[in-house]
Amino acid sequence: MKLSVVIPAHNEESLIGCCLNSILAEMNGKNYDMEIVAVNNASTDKTREIIASFPQVKLVDEPSKGLVKARRAGYLASRGELIANIDADTRMTPGWLDKVFKEFSKNNKLVALSGPFIYYDLSKKARAEVRLFYYAGFLTYLVNRYIFKVSSMLQGGNFVVKRTAIEAIGGFNSEFDFWGEDTDLARRLVKVGAVKFTFDLPIYASGRRLEKEGIAKTGWLYTLNYFSTIFFKKPYDTVKKDFKDRYEKTLAKIKE
Repeated sequence: MKLSVVIPAHNEESLIGCCLNSILAEMNGKNYDMEIVAVNNASTDKTREIIASFPQVKLVDEPSKGLVKARRAGYLASRGELIANIDADTRMTPGWLDKVFKEFSKNNKLVALSGPFIYYDLSKKARAEVRLFYYAGFLTYLVNRYIFKVSSMLQGGNFVVKRTAIEAIGGFNSEFDFWGEDTDLARRLVKVGAVKFTFDLPIYASGRRLEKEGIAKTGWLYTLNYFSTIFFKKPYDTVKKDFKDRYEKTLAKIKE
């Protein structure tokens, strides 16, 4: 079973290298059939050059900015039976690949697997608040999956999906750009197989945008988009707020 790791990257020159190195380190010494596909998504910094400096990585250019557009471009360029979708500011935790292959090997009905973020650069207090949010989300996931049977739970930036399942649901939904894209996938994927969320598959992620926007505000926006996607099949916010650009502009003003 071949696994393709797809990483969308828009202006991530400071973190994309760490992300790619973490994947290569996790692959080291293992005999898994794998490929890494990094998508330069309309970057204006050195993201493309950094990706190109890794000979083990397939570089894909997607000039149309947007997370879902980049995920789709990487998916189309990949060849794996399993598609791992992680973000450019994440780092694989030890054993991440072993858990993925084990889960899909033991359950033929499994079509998607996901786990939480561990925000390595947030304070302990902030990480505890995020953990509580995950617990609340997990309870909602259990209700939606086993009682109402209308959806499941995926963490965008830390999920693996079968290619055949993506094909069966008609691919990525162009109506979503950022908010709700993972919920929309989970909602459609449960119709073709099992979608599992487990705390045993964490991935390290940068919390710089979350800290800038505020945990409560971000959690509220995620909740609104989650329920809008579940019940109305469309995001509450139709246009992504580009936290990264706003973050960089703020830093530029501070430096001035």
